[in-house]
Amino acid sequence: MSDVQIFDRVAIIGVGLIGSSFALATRANGLAGHVACYDADADVRDRAENLGVGDSMHADIADAVRDAGLVVVATPVGACGAVAAAMRPHLQPGSIVTDVGSVKGAVLKAMTPHIPEWVHLVPGHPVAGTEHSGPEAGFAELFQNRFAILTPPADANQDAVARLESIWRGMGADVEVMDAEYHDRVLAITSHLPHLIAYTIVATASDLETELEAGPCDDNVVTTREVIKYSAGGFRDFTRIAASDPVMWRDVFLLNKDAVLEMLGRFNEDLTALQRAIRHDDGAALFELFSRTRDIRRGVIEARQAGRFQYTENGKSGDDGA
Repeated sequence: MSDVQIFDRVAIIGVGLIGSSFALATRANGLAGHVACYDADADVRDRAENLGVGDSMHADIADAVRDAGLVVVATPVGACGAVAAAMRPHLQPGSIVTDVGSVKGAVLKAMTPHIPEWVHLVPGHPVAGTEHSGPEAGFAELFQNRFAILTPPADANQDAVARLESIWRGMGADVEVMDAEYHDRVLAITSHLPHLIAYTIVATASDLETELEAGPCDDNVVTTREVIKYSAGGFRDFTRIAASDPVMWRDVFLLNKDAVLEMLGRFNEDLTALQRAIRHDDGAALFELFSRTRDIRRGVIEARQAGRFQYTENGKSGDDGA
């Protein structure tokens, strides 16, 4: 526990998985004197309040951000521009505005016009999460030993960047600073493409399913029962990833489409080469590919980016960073 107060008041806009986890981690580590929360959904506000996510819950965004030294926008990235416009008149001079989205270039473009010159915009992205959503999914340990990437604009106030780094480190995160465009290209291959593949594989399995009650089935037809009964570890992992928040991932793919399409094109080329190797019984090529990818997996583990938490049914622990 840090117990080093960095801000008098922190405002969290959106109390889903990441927003509620940020609020809980901030309070657990004594990083703010008061954590104010806002969500546009009344039901979400009620649930978050019953869970004790923040020190105060607000139905008006102005009440949440007023006097806040740090405002954390934890909404889907497609809503960041509208949120910035709504809170603009109520931001405190010298305050810091950040976000937690998986796309950074689009966030900078959407939010910058609405952030007054006396407020510091420092976009961010915690590479952490689970497939669960809502305030019930949040937990204070989510960011421990995970990367929090900051993508400040070129003219960002360095003291503001340092203070934001401090609160992330206070929650146990490792902080990296990089260019927004570079971030989006990196995350396109490490996060966005894997999610797109997971959604596609699960959808393909769904298309293969045949209702048993429809009558006698051909022995070669894959049914719903077989898909569920014989789900091996790999398919279970894909279904877990594909259970992630559809609104969030819709926005990610639309707002980072150039980088995603570039990586998808490269993936299709590699997939074609893999098809060719299988078709032509090229065992040497397959062995070389599998050996190389196994080494990459070992590198991921050594970098502490795999197996952080154990998954539970209520989503209180997991490791599926966006």
